[in-house]
Amino acid sequence: MQLYLQVTGIIDYDHSLVAAEAKRLAKGLTDDTVIAKCCFEFVRDEIRHSGDAKDDITACRASEVLEHRTGWCYAKSHLLAALLRANGIPTGFSYQRLSCSEYKPGIYCLHGLNWVYLKSYGWYRVDARGNKEGVDAQFDPPHERLAFEVSKNEFDLSENYTEPLSEVVEALQTYKSYEEMVCHFPDIKLKEEI
Repeated sequence: MQLYLQVTGIIDYDHSLVAAEAKRLAKGLTDDTVIAKCCFEFVRDEIRHSGDAKDDITACRASEVLEHRTGWCYAKSHLLAALLRANGIPTGFSYQRLSCSEYKPGIYCLHGLNWVYLKSYGWYRVDARGNKEGVDAQFDPPHERLAFEVSKNEFDLSENYTEPLSEVVEALQTYKSYEEMVCHFPDIKLKEEI
Protein backbone atom coordinates (compact mmCIF):
# COMPACT_ATOMS: atom_id res chain seq x y z
CA MET A 1 0.00 0.00 0.00
CA GLN A 2 2.93 2.35 0.61
CA LEU A 3 3.49 2.61 -3.16
CA TYR A 4 -0.02 4.08 -3.48
CA LEU A 5 0.83 6.75 -0.90
CA GLN A 6 4.20 7.93 -2.21
CA VAL A 7 5.06 11.48 -3.17
CA THR A 8 6.73 11.77 -6.58
CA GLY A 9 7.84 14.47 -8.97
CA ILE A 10 4.40 14.33 -10.62
CA ILE A 11 2.27 13.54 -7.55
CA ASP A 12 3.96 16.33 -5.60
CA TYR A 13 1.74 16.61 -2.52
CA ASP A 14 4.75 17.89 -0.62
CA HIS A 15 4.30 21.16 -2.58
CA SER A 16 2.90 23.88 -0.32
CA LEU A 17 -0.14 24.62 -2.54
CA VAL A 18 -1.18 20.97 -2.74
CA ALA A 19 -0.54 20.30 0.95
CA ALA A 20 -2.62 23.33 1.95
CA GLU A 21 -5.52 22.37 -0.36
CA ALA A 22 -5.50 18.77 0.87
CA LYS A 23 -5.66 20.00 4.46
CA ARG A 24 -8.45 22.46 3.65
CA LEU A 25 -10.57 19.82 1.93
CA ALA A 26 -10.26 17.40 4.86
CA LYS A 27 -10.71 19.98 7.63
CA GLY A 28 -12.93 18.59 10.39
CA LEU A 29 -13.39 15.25 8.58
CA THR A 30 -12.21 11.83 9.73
CA ASP A 31 -14.00 9.33 7.46
CA ASP A 32 -11.85 8.42 4.45
CA THR A 33 -14.88 8.04 2.17
CA VAL A 34 -16.10 11.55 3.00
CA ILE A 35 -12.61 13.01 2.52
CA ALA A 36 -12.24 11.19 -0.79
CA LYS A 37 -15.60 12.52 -1.99
CA CYS A 38 -14.64 16.10 -1.08
CA CYS A 39 -11.33 15.80 -2.94
CA PHE A 40 -13.00 14.15 -5.94
CA GLU A 41 -15.72 16.80 -6.23
CA PHE A 42 -13.18 19.60 -5.89
CA VAL A 43 -11.07 18.26 -8.79
CA ARG A 44 -14.10 17.34 -10.91
CA ASP A 45 -15.93 20.65 -10.41
CA GLU A 46 -13.32 23.31 -9.62
CA ILE A 47 -10.51 22.37 -12.01
CA ARG A 48 -11.35 22.97 -15.68
CA HIS A 49 -10.87 20.17 -18.19
CA SER A 50 -8.34 21.62 -20.65
CA GLY A 51 -10.07 20.02 -23.62
CA ASP A 52 -13.50 21.34 -22.72
CA ALA A 53 -12.13 24.83 -22.02
CA LYS A 54 -9.67 24.71 -24.96
CA ASP A 55 -6.97 25.98 -22.60
CA ASP A 56 -3.48 26.44 -24.01
CA ILE A 57 -1.99 25.35 -20.69
CA THR A 58 -0.85 21.75 -20.44
CA ALA A 59 -0.14 20.95 -16.81
CA CYS A 60 1.37 17.67 -15.64
CA ARG A 61 2.46 17.92 -11.99
CA ALA A 62 -0.34 18.06 -9.43
CA SER A 63 0.90 21.45 -8.22
CA GLU A 64 0.74 22.87 -11.78
CA VAL A 65 -2.83 21.65 -12.20
CA LEU A 66 -3.84 23.29 -8.94
CA GLU A 67 -1.98 26.52 -9.70
CA HIS A 68 -3.50 26.93 -13.18
CA ARG A 69 -6.89 25.39 -12.23
CA THR A 70 -6.92 23.42 -15.48
CA GLY A 71 -5.78 20.03 -16.75
CA TRP A 72 -6.49 17.27 -19.21
CA CYS A 73 -8.09 14.16 -17.66
CA TYR A 74 -4.64 12.71 -16.95
CA ALA A 75 -3.44 15.81 -15.14
CA LYS A 76 -6.65 16.01 -13.13
CA SER A 77 -6.03 12.41 -12.04
CA HIS A 78 -2.55 13.49 -10.89
CA LEU A 79 -4.03 16.25 -8.73
CA LEU A 80 -6.70 13.97 -7.27
CA ALA A 81 -4.05 11.38 -6.41
CA ALA A 82 -1.94 14.03 -4.70
CA LEU A 83 -4.83 15.38 -2.62
CA LEU A 84 -5.90 11.89 -1.55
CA ARG A 85 -2.39 10.64 -0.83
CA ALA A 86 -1.71 13.77 1.23
CA ASN A 87 -4.69 12.72 3.34
CA GLY A 88 -3.38 9.17 3.76
CA ILE A 89 -5.76 7.59 1.23
CA PRO A 90 -4.04 5.11 -1.12
CA THR A 91 -4.58 6.15 -4.73
CA GLY A 92 -3.55 4.63 -8.05
CA PHE A 93 -4.08 5.32 -11.72
CA SER A 94 -6.38 3.70 -14.24
CA TYR A 95 -6.85 4.24 -17.95
CA GLN A 96 -9.37 3.58 -20.66
CA ARG A 97 -8.67 3.60 -24.38
CA LEU A 98 -11.48 5.61 -25.94
CA SER A 99 -12.45 7.21 -29.22
CA CYS A 100 -11.33 10.85 -29.21
CA SER A 101 -13.31 11.80 -32.31
CA GLU A 102 -14.78 14.84 -30.54
CA TYR A 103 -11.30 16.40 -30.88
CA LYS A 104 -10.12 14.85 -34.14
CA PRO A 105 -12.07 12.39 -36.33
CA GLY A 106 -11.04 8.74 -36.29
CA ILE A 107 -8.50 8.82 -33.45
CA TYR A 108 -8.26 6.92 -30.18
CA CYS A 109 -6.45 7.94 -27.02
CA LEU A 110 -6.01 7.06 -23.40
CA HIS A 111 -8.35 8.55 -20.81
CA GLY A 112 -6.99 8.97 -17.28
CA LEU A 113 -8.83 8.22 -14.04
CA ASN A 114 -8.05 6.92 -10.54
CA TRP A 115 -8.27 3.93 -8.28
CA VAL A 116 -8.96 4.89 -4.64
CA TYR A 117 -8.72 2.56 -1.64
CA LEU A 118 -11.62 3.15 0.76
CA LYS A 119 -11.67 1.27 4.08
CA SER A 120 -15.36 0.40 3.76
CA TYR A 121 -15.27 -0.65 0.09
CA GLY A 122 -11.76 -1.59 -0.99
CA TRP A 123 -10.44 -0.39 -4.35
CA TYR A 124 -12.90 1.82 -6.23
CA ARG A 125 -12.49 3.67 -9.56
CA VAL A 126 -13.41 7.35 -9.91
CA ASP A 127 -13.24 9.76 -12.83
CA ALA A 128 -12.73 13.45 -12.02
CA ARG A 129 -12.42 14.66 -15.66
CA GLY A 130 -15.33 17.06 -15.20
CA ASN A 131 -18.96 16.76 -16.14
CA LYS A 132 -20.64 18.30 -19.19
CA GLU A 133 -23.59 17.44 -21.40
CA GLY A 134 -23.52 13.66 -21.83
CA VAL A 135 -20.93 13.15 -19.07
CA ASP A 136 -22.05 12.51 -15.49
CA ALA A 137 -19.25 11.03 -13.37
CA GLN A 138 -20.15 10.66 -9.69
CA PHE A 139 -18.62 9.47 -6.43
CA ASP A 140 -21.10 6.77 -5.33
CA PRO A 141 -19.27 3.77 -3.80
CA PRO A 142 -19.57 0.89 -4.29
CA HIS A 143 -21.23 1.83 -7.61
CA GLU A 144 -18.78 2.86 -10.32
CA ARG A 145 -20.09 5.94 -12.16
CA LEU A 146 -17.39 6.93 -14.61
CA ALA A 147 -17.49 9.59 -17.31
CA PHE A 148 -17.48 7.07 -20.16
CA GLU A 149 -18.56 3.50 -20.82
CA VAL A 150 -16.33 1.60 -23.21
CA SER A 151 -17.83 0.58 -26.55
CA LYS A 152 -16.60 -0.94 -29.82
CA ASN A 153 -12.82 -0.70 -30.29
CA GLU A 154 -12.47 0.77 -26.78
CA PHE A 155 -11.22 -0.98 -23.63
CA ASP A 156 -10.31 -0.62 -19.96
CA LEU A 157 -6.72 -1.10 -18.85
CA SER A 158 -7.48 -3.17 -15.76
CA GLU A 159 -4.22 -2.60 -13.89
CA ASN A 160 -4.03 -0.33 -10.85
CA TYR A 161 -0.85 1.63 -11.58
CA THR A 162 1.15 3.19 -8.74
CA GLU A 163 2.43 5.94 -11.07
CA PRO A 164 1.07 7.62 -14.20
CA LEU A 165 1.95 5.83 -17.45
CA SER A 166 5.13 7.12 -19.09
CA GLU A 167 3.25 7.74 -22.37
CA VAL A 168 0.93 10.11 -20.51
CA VAL A 169 3.68 12.00 -18.68
CA GLU A 170 5.73 12.34 -21.88
CA ALA A 171 2.76 13.78 -23.80
CA LEU A 172 1.90 16.26 -21.04
CA GLN A 173 5.50 17.41 -20.74
CA THR A 174 6.08 17.67 -24.51
CA TYR A 175 2.92 19.18 -26.00
CA LYS A 176 1.96 22.47 -24.44
CA SER A 177 -0.91 23.93 -26.48
CA TYR A 178 -4.46 22.67 -26.99
CA GLU A 179 -3.78 21.98 -30.70
CA GLU A 180 -0.54 20.12 -29.98
CA MET A 181 -2.23 17.86 -27.42
CA VAL A 182 -5.16 17.11 -29.73
CA CYS A 183 -2.68 15.95 -32.39
CA HIS A 184 -0.55 13.93 -29.95
CA PHE A 185 -2.82 12.29 -27.36
CA PRO A 186 -1.16 9.37 -25.57
CA ASP A 187 -2.41 6.00 -26.80
CA ILE A 188 -1.82 2.28 -26.37
CA LYS A 189 -2.80 0.14 -29.32
CA LEU A 190 -4.17 -3.40 -29.26
CA LYS A 191 -1.71 -6.02 -30.54
CA GLU A 192 -3.99 -6.57 -33.55
CA GLU A 193 -3.56 -2.91 -34.55
CA ILE A 194 0.23 -2.90 -34.51
